[in-house]
Order: sequence, then C-alpha cells, then structure tokens
Amino acid sequence: MYIEYLINFFYSKINPIGYIKSIGVNLGDNVNFYGIKPSTFSTEPWLITIGNNVYITNGCQFITHDGGTLILRKEVPDLELTAPITIGNDVYIGLNVTIMPGVNIGNRVIIGSGSIVTKDIPDNSVAAGIPAKVIKTVDAYLEKAKENSLHCGHLSGKEKERRLKEIFKIKS
Repeated sequence: MYIEYLINFFYSKINPIGYIKSIGVNLGDNVNFYGIKPSTFSTEPWLITIGNNVYITNGCQFITHDGGTLILRKEVPDLELTAPITIGNDVYIGLNVTIMPGVNIGNRVIIGSGSIVTKDIPDNSVAAGIPAKVIKTVDAYLEKAKENSLHCGHLSGKEKERRLKEIFKIKS
C-alpha cells in the first residue's frame, strides 16, 4: 500500500492530468491543477466530473463519501452514504477548498479559499465560507476586479514579475 502511494504520488507530480484520468476522474478540456496529491480525489474518483476551463488550486479535496458511517456499520451493516460531485465549466476553486458528497457547482463560479462546499452552488456565483454560501455574482466580482486591476494579467511570467516590482517599488 505504501509503495502504491509513492508511485501515485510521483505520477501525480510528473503528469497530473494523466494521473487524474488514470484514477477515473472525468475531465473536460483545459482543466488546470496547481498542486495535487493522491488523496485529493477521495476513494471514488470516478464519481467526480469536472467541466471545461476549470482551475483547481493546491490543497483542494473532493470527498465523495461520508466516513462517519464506519462506526455505525455494526448496527446497520450495509450503511453507505456516497454521492457524485460535478463541477461545471469556467470554474475557479481557491486554495484548500473541500467539496463534499453530492455537490454540484455550476458554470462560471468562483469558490473562495478555505471554503467547505456542502450544498450546490448556482451558475454565475462567487461562494465562500464554512459552509460556503453565495456572496455575490461573478458579474459583480468582475466589475470590482476591473476597478482594481493592475492591468498586467496578460503579461508573461518574467514581464509580469518586472511590472509588479515596478508597481510595488521593489528593487531586484
């Protein structure tokens, strides 16, 4: 078991998309992962569907089952609470987000860092908190972002670094 974990750990680092597909997660196009571990996708990864143009950051967890049933199986041997997770298109999931069983996240959604998503999140929503709640629309988020933009999101890594150091008066 430990050797299998190590193999999966290294495979997930070398080829994250290949690893994720190999465990059965249903992936759309242009899905981007920023740090994953073999434990990211719970024990039923084939119950997870992720749409197109999705960004998933470090520390996120997809939980497809309720492990609390384990202590109750001596009373109800066949007790099982497991449900799929579905992520729509054009979704950003912030750092350390946990998505619980049975959750559907709509299209054009932003989930704030550290959130625990226990219920469905509708299209065009920004949700955050424990438990995650809709706090505004993506349209409202965009308007505020345009007001505060540093206008360098289109630059390459080095150009962006140079521009940000210039803006914040940081000497190299």
